[in-house]
Amino acid sequence: MPATVPEQRVRPDMRWLMFVIAAAVILLDRASKRWIAAHIVPGQAIVVLPRIFRLTHVLNPGASFNLFEGSGSPGLVRHFLIVFSILAVAVVLLLLWKVGQRLSATSVGLALILGGACGNLYDRARFGYVIDFLEVHIIHYHWPDFNVADSSIVVGVSLLLLEMLWPQRSE
Repeated sequence: MPATVPEQRVRPDMRWLMFVIAAAVILLDRASKRWIAAHIVPGQAIVVLPRIFRLTHVLNPGASFNLFEGSGSPGLVRHFLIVFSILAVAVVLLLLWKVGQRLSATSVGLALILGGACGNLYDRARFGYVIDFLEVHIIHYHWPDFNVADSSIVVGVSLLLLEMLWPQRSE
């Protein structure tokens, strides 16, 4: 009687889903920024929840939290941020291609980071700034204005950290 090889279950490749997630982030980011640009004058705001949440229209030529905003060389900062973003997108793409075959916190986190990085890269390359529009106040703390791309990156990084702290068991 010939020996039988145990049947291995072939899992579907989930990279297509990771790229759909990244594309959805990019589309949501673009749509939200276009809506803000069409409905709120730069520097103005719409109060959603008094003393807690406003929709604003901020043109951010710097990086996260307005880093480098007051630089004496805005063109140099812009080019540096574009090059850095392109490198980050390339690294995340490679990582996502490697681990995205299976659905996990890591693969979804990387997809969210990819979408957010591409969203902000598009703005920075095309306009020279990123539109930030979500303004949050918690008690006496004012969080710097941010956007959908920024939120996606933060959620993606959080998922990566959770996966590092509580890794899933290998099957």
